Amino acid sequence: MQVFTCCKRDSARHTWHIRRASLLSVLILVIGVSIGVYAATHGSDEATPPTSAGSTTPPHAKAPPPARPVGPHRRPVPILMYHVVGPTPPRAAIPGLYVGRARFASQLRWLAEHGYHAVTLDAVDRYWRGRARLPRRPIVFSFDDGYREQFTIAEPLLRGHHWPGVLNLEYAHLVHEDLTGPMVRRMLADGWELDSHTMTHPDLTTVGAAALYSELVRPRQLLRRRFGVPVHFFCYPMGKFDPRVVRAVRAAGYWGATTTRFGLARPSQIFTLARIRVDRGDGPRELAKKLALAR
Repeated sequence: MQVFTCCKRDSARHTWHIRRASLLSVLILVIGVSIGVYAATHGSDEATPPTSAGSTTPPHAKAPPPARPVGPHRRPVPILMYHVVGPTPPRAAIPGLYVGRARFASQLRWLAEHGYHAVTLDAVDRYWRGRARLPRRPIVFSFDDGYREQFTIAEPLLRGHHWPGVLNLEYAHLVHEDLTGPMVRRMLADGWELDSHTMTHPDLTTVGAAALYSELVRPRQLLRRRFGVPVHFFCYPMGKFDPRVVRAVRAAGYWGATTTRFGLARPSQIFTLARIRVDRGDGPRELAKKLALAR
């Protein structure tokens, strides 16, 4: 009887130890799970530094893409038309095409002081398509044909304002090295845009279909291959065009074209874009008047 009682007590004591061990195991498991959940939902200070007040973006998160510009994107833009920036030769065939260095520099200063900022025609086109923003007062500097002074005089003056230009290059000027390949590459490196102005500068309204095709397609191919740039726009030689020529320019793959018509460039006239011609005698006052009159 005594032996049975002792065995009974030992059995009860053993059962109590087992239950206590089980309870401790459950308690440890619960505490472990709780710690894991807290760490997963809160993280440590080391892993996730606090963000600035009011910020909901983690410091290392990828920045969101820039907001697309809003608005109708139909605002007209002035495109200035230049040829030679430099001294007028004594026997120049068309003296009005020359704008002196000092006059050009004064025009740039006046435009900068009045809030203008030069952009490329490609940038204007992206704005019209709703793909980019423009400065408050954008303006385009276009230079026709391809003269050495466009590199030696106009380009450095524009660079001083961190402004690009648009070079409407007649390919023959490149062949004859009025402008050289390295010069054009330097202009492109400074942000200039390169556009086509035909091979030989003919009146396109007077040439046949084969010549028209060659004057439109060939120079674009050569410029793109040589300089590795898109060449999106075309400039009509002498401003001459008609419906047939416009259709051919469009068919050649250009995005638009500039003329010599006076006025502001508008997206509704993308293949007959108006420009503002800057003449030999134009200083800041005359340029301001032309900008005010342009519609």
